[in-house]
Amino acid sequence: MPPKRLPKVFVLRHGETEWSLTGQYTGITELELTPPGVSMVRELGEKAVGPGKLIDPGLISKVFISPRLRARHTFELLFSSSPVKPVLNVEERCHEWTYGEYEGFYAWQAAASRAAKGLPSGEEGWDLWTDGCEGGESPEDVTKRADEVVGLVKKVHRQWYEDPHRKEKDEGGDVLIISHGNFSRCLLARWPGLPLKDGKMFALDPGGVCIGQYDGKLNKRVLGALNVGMI
Repeated sequence: MPPKRLPKVFVLRHGETEWSLTGQYTGITELELTPPGVSMVRELGEKAVGPGKLIDPGLISKVFISPRLRARHTFELLFSSSPVKPVLNVEERCHEWTYGEYEGFYAWQAAASRAAKGLPSGEEGWDLWTDGCEGGESPEDVTKRADEVVGLVKKVHRQWYEDPHRKEKDEGGDVLIISHGNFSRCLLARWPGLPLKDGKMFALDPGGVCIGQYDGKLNKRVLGALNVGMI
């Protein structure tokens, strides 16, 4: 029997850190959430997580989080007021864009470094989405990784949709991903099949939630909501 609803994927950026405040590129560096970041995610959990709320633990089949500690902390805070906490799966492929030599840089520093080496760059000296990172990931690398994560989500959704033992109430099916600013934007672009570079058109603040869903059938992936903050 077809389900009464179609599953969704929630993409959540981790809470605020010192470098997300300053605009420095943070890939592999382990940073704690700031006190306001902790409060922000905890409040989001109180308002948006629970039965009948935006993120209903009873409807979640899988949680994939980045291996970075700030993602794990965000998960714990998000469900701190919920009586039900889903099992998390640390998924290496959900890590942030690997910035290589530009780790900790501001955009202008990356541009200056490239200019000093005579490397090609965009209008503003460096464009992450087309130039990639020296010693880090290229747009092609990140496209491949984002597509693999999208594939994981699609597999969970398909298995739930086709499960003959699915409960009559259609519980489960949804997926939650807790990742980082730029990689989350990559997922938002690749979910409906847009070029990776279109990810820069999406705003996603620390603690922001975006929703990927379907338009009537599982082969029509669309974006349902962008950068939902305090509900």
